[in-house]
Amino acid sequence: MGSHENHGSAKTYILGFLFSLLLTAIPLWLVIQHVMNKTALTVSILLIAVLQLIIQFFFFMHIREGEKPRFHVMALVLGAVMVFTIVAGSIWIMTFNSQVH
Repeated sequence: MGSHENHGSAKTYILGFLFSLLLTAIPLWLVIQHVMNKTALTVSILLIAVLQLIIQFFFFMHIREGEKPRFHVMALVLGAVMVFTIVAGSIWIMTFNSQVH
């Protein structure tokens, strides 16, 4: 139970929660106010989503903590490669399928 007791303090959880709220409110505001054109808006939302993912990893999933944090990062990289392969393959198949039919 010793390694699971000190995962984070209330301060880090609250800070992570506030960052998450901010990174959720920014894209919402951008969409509601029509601040950018469609392409810039899409890129901005994707970049903010990646930033929020990083915030989630560090503040809530404690990716840097533990005896061997390097293994956590390697597992995340493997997961990212798998997700990229599945998404890119699906897009490629859908694009090829639309050209055939």
